[in-house]
Amino acid sequence: MGDRHYPDGILLGRARVPGHEHPRIVTVRDGELVDITARGLATVRDIAESGNGAQHVRNAARTSLGSADAALANSVAASSDMSKPSLLSPIDLQAIKASGVTFVVSLLERVIEEQARGDKARADALRGEILGLIGTDLSELVPGSDTAMKVKAALIERGVWSQYLEVGIGPDAEIFTKGQPMSSVGYGAEVGLHPVSSWNNPEPEVALLVTSKGEIIGATLGNDVNLRDVEGRSALLLGKAKDNNASASLGPFIRLFDGDFTLETVKQSEIALRVEGDDGFVLEGHSSMNQISRTPESLVAATIGGHHQYPDGLVLYLGTMFAPVKDRDGAGKGFTHKLGDVVTISTSELGTLSNRVNLSTKCPPWTYGASHLLRDLAKADLL
Repeated sequence: MGDRHYPDGILLGRARVPGHEHPRIVTVRDGELVDITARGLATVRDIAESGNGAQHVRNAARTSLGSADAALANSVAASSDMSKPSLLSPIDLQAIKASGVTFVVSLLERVIEEQARGDKARADALRGEILGLIGTDLSELVPGSDTAMKVKAALIERGVWSQYLEVGIGPDAEIFTKGQPMSSVGYGAEVGLHPVSSWNNPEPEVALLVTSKGEIIGATLGNDVNLRDVEGRSALLLGKAKDNNASASLGPFIRLFDGDFTLETVKQSEIALRVEGDDGFVLEGHSSMNQISRTPESLVAATIGGHHQYPDGLVLYLGTMFAPVKDRDGAGKGFTHKLGDVVTISTSELGTLSNRVNLSTKCPPWTYGASHLLRDLAKADLL
């Protein structure tokens, strides 16, 4: 990938292109951003549902939009030139879903640290008890298994059970709606924090593109912007904590599966996070997909199937093992965002997703929905 913000492979995205009222479907070929919008295949949804999306993207007739690097540079909200192409979120009509508490290692370590209240000896004792039950290491704990249920019983006995541990090691995954179709933002856009929040963080994740039949056909990067104080008050406030204007970021492109890039590649991804503030603060971290406790396939199966259908498909955030604890404004104060923070999420397989933090009330309002898209496509005779 080098210094580029996108990888090699079969890339699928959307762009705002001057002269067109509706988003255009784009890919990258030989460093060029190219328009492959076609009648009947004028949405990412239709390409995903076609049954041969990767082949179509690879071979579709194209119109050059210039350098892909230039389009990415022009996608940065603060300096975007409306007379030139810029990227949008790479999905359109898909539902935007997310899974939570999918990394048992980080979850149990946080519980251990909380229970120990800074006492290393107590932490070691509790960790030793859990390891005694598991017989190996925390990464081997399979949610819903007999061993997991024994750990659950031991933690309940110690008075540390919680709703997060239930979905972390219990039989059922946490699946929630992150945002409505057409509400996500893309590379370079501002991401939004609800103004009531004073404790919040980014969540660097891989998100899967899933068809209406439940087939996983590609992946992209995502920032599942999170309000820790709101959700911490009550899990029933999850909607307020997770679904706000510009709170779901995806991009820069969907990379479709082919012979070189598969779901197995995703499972081995190392996701890097960097937050840079106007105050000079820098936070770095990572999330290793090989530490995920529930397989991506099981998370997709918990989302779509006989119990729930998505006729336009969906994108599913897979969760993160990263929980920022670096002090920002003094010892013991932990991490929270400040307006102007630049959040950069990257992997060699999926590229780089970068966004600047603002209040959800100050980010551009979401005004272009599914009805607007379909009307514009009908007007252009592309349906």
